[in-house]
Parts: sequence; structure tokens; C-alpha cells
Amino acid sequence: MSDIVIVSGARTPMGGFQGSLSSVPAVELGAIAIREAVARAGIAPADVQEVIMGCVLPAGLKQGPARQAALNAGLPAATGCTTINKLCGSGMKAVMLAHDLLKAGTNSVMVAGGMESMSNAPYIIEKARSGLRMGHGEIKDHMFFDGLEDARTGRLMGSFAQETADQYGITREEMDAYAIESLKRAQAAIQSGALAAEIVPVTVTSRKGEVVVKDDEQPLNANLDKIPGLKPAFRKDGSITAANASSISDGASALVLMTAEEAAKRGLQPLARIVAHATQSQDPSEFTIAPIGAMTNLFKKTGWSKDDVDLYEINEAFAMVTMLAMREHGLDHAKVNVYGGACAQGHPVGSTGSRLIVTLINALQNKGGKRGVASLCIGGGEATAIAIELL
Repeated sequence: MSDIVIVSGARTPMGGFQGSLSSVPAVELGAIAIREAVARAGIAPADVQEVIMGCVLPAGLKQGPARQAALNAGLPAATGCTTINKLCGSGMKAVMLAHDLLKAGTNSVMVAGGMESMSNAPYIIEKARSGLRMGHGEIKDHMFFDGLEDARTGRLMGSFAQETADQYGITREEMDAYAIESLKRAQAAIQSGALAAEIVPVTVTSRKGEVVVKDDEQPLNANLDKIPGLKPAFRKDGSITAANASSISDGASALVLMTAEEAAKRGLQPLARIVAHATQSQDPSEFTIAPIGAMTNLFKKTGWSKDDVDLYEINEAFAMVTMLAMREHGLDHAKVNVYGGACAQGHPVGSTGSRLIVTLINALQNKGGKRGVASLCIGGGEATAIAIELL
């Protein structure tokens, strides 16, 4: 059975909340990433048979966000398109689904990724259609209601993370130190140009003219000295803050996948092959530790040990997520999130899962590695993980 290979990948910079990319809709961010990934693959837009894009906050984007992104990217009307929502895992699940469709022989060339403009998530008026009748109506934040709050309890995801941090004895000082290191790595990566190969610049038009956004916005705006003094975000005496958690942001990412036979037939040199992917599902309150299980499941499929992996990308939804995954699997921090993570760069929820893979490939190339693992936690008690090997 044919290997499934990644031929190219690209991502936009990540803009801060109401920041540099806030005027660009999610579908346009997605289009920019798709267009660049297809161009880098050296294939024609018409060669792509199907596009799968993750998007967690689709309200107000109009019909078929993935379809819009694909058509805006210049793909023909004959291209099949599907939008998926697996919360923070959407972008990675899009890649996993594309892998499986290619493996099954349904398609031979696909694009998979994710997109999100959290800055443009609208507000929702419930019961307005049937009539509010008497009393006060309520306007709800689509980003919170459909993205950042637990569906069963209405609690913010961070409140569960705080409880888990307490349970596992992770201190404020440890999380702050981790977040500061993430910022330092992200800042160094921007300043050295290490991320340039994975990023496609975005031209933003405003009343003042055109501005080209080419770097992640938030790392260079952060003040490291203020981190220890920030107030807790989810409990008065808590330890999780805005700094040692991921920040709300905007961005998109996309990869071109195909069968190894198709790549060979076209004379293309793939970047990597997908070795395996895995999922972990457990109690919704324990979503922050689900990557531990997802990675365990992945190692069983690959036959790899932790030491067989050169680099890891483990999403920093909260610093404690990555810290616990490193602790439980005995990972060296020097091999994890070498260019920083979501505590520094941000977490555009529909895109992050595929963005991790784009960054992982770039980091492996830059560092001379071969094998990589990416994983992230997902609201509702899940996590996904994927293993790749450079070719």
C-alpha cells in the first residue's frame, strides 16, 4: 500500500487579536495558505481533487468556508471541498482525513489545513428567530460559546486546565518560566529568519495603504518582565495567566498531500511521509492531558520510542499541557517546540493542528532531523497526534 507524502506546506503569519490580520476574513487567510501551498508543490490548481479545511468559528462566514477558500485560491469549480470542525484539532484532523482518503485510493492529490479569524468571530442572539417575548435577551460570543467553553457546563477551558495544573503540582513559577522560554524561542526564530521558509506574507490594505505582514505579530510585542506580575485568568488564587496560556489570534495553514506513486509519476520530491496518526478520547475535564495518551497510541502504531523522535511540536494551549506531556513521556525540552509555541505565537484554533505540521517539517529541515511528532489537546476530552519522517 502506498505511502502518503507531504509535498509542500505553507502558513500565514499569526496575527494578534484585533491585530495585524484582523481585517482579513478566515476564508481569505485560508485562500492565501492554499494558493501558496499549491504553488510550492509545483502542481496546477486543477490537479487538486479535494480540499479539507478546519474552521472552528464559521458563523458569519457564509456557505462552505473551505469551498470559498479553495475557489479564492484559484482552484477550479470541479475541486471537492469540505469544512470540518474538531475544535483545536481541526487542522490536524483535516490532514489525518486526507491521509486516509489517499490511502483508500479515493483521491491521489489533496490539500488539507485549517483557518481561523478569531478577531472576526461574531456575537449571537439566541431565540431571536422564535421571539424573545418578555424579559432580557442575551447576546453570546460565538468564540466563547462555540469554541472556548465546555459544552456541558459552560465553563471556560482554562478553568479545567487550572484544576489539572493543581492536581499535577505544576506551579505558577514553572509555567511562567516555560512561557518566557517559549517567547524567547519565538523571538529568536523571527529574528534569525528560521520561520521564513514556512510563512507566506499577507498584504493587508487599510486607509493608510498596503502593509505586508510577514512575521508572527505577538512574540515581538510581548514584555517578558511583566509576565510574573500578571493576574490569574481563571481563579483569583490561580496560577494560569494570559501569558502562560495561548493567546487568541488569526491565521491559516495548508499542506499538499498525495500518494508516493503520484509524486513519483510527477517527478516531485516530497518533503515527508506520514508514518501514522492517532487519537485519544477521555473525560472532557481531562482534555489537557489527552496528548499524553495520543502520543502513547502513536508510538504503538509507529513502533518508535520517544528517543527515536528528533523533534516534537506539542501545542501550548496552556503551558501546562506541553509541560505535562514532556514530564509523562520523559521528553527533553530542547527537542520540543524549538521555535516557541502558542504561548508566544498564538493559537488560531482552526489552523493550529496543521500549522504544527508545517512548522515541524521546517524545524526538522533546519535542524538536520528526520523524525517528528506533532500533537495537541482538544476541547471535549480529546487529542490527536501525527508522526512524520523527512524524505
